[in-house]
Amino acid sequence: MPITEAQKKATMKYMKNNYDRLEIKVTKGRKTDLQTHAATKGESLNGFVNRAIDETVERDIANSMSTDGGTE
Repeated sequence: MPITEAQKKATMKYMKNNYDRLEIKVTKGRKTDLQTHAATKGESLNGFVNRAIDETVERDIANSMSTDGGTE
């Protein structure tokens, strides 16, 4: 079933209103490696990157709380 111009326009408006864009650069060939890894986990590349960011932020917060006595 083809996507209509109205559907494309509505999707673009939704994306613009609900998401920020973030561009990252990786060395040649790395993108394919990351896509393959994400696929083995049943994720899109975007989903994998978001999960990696979330897990790193959580870990950094936990580490900072354990090293500074729990006060920020």
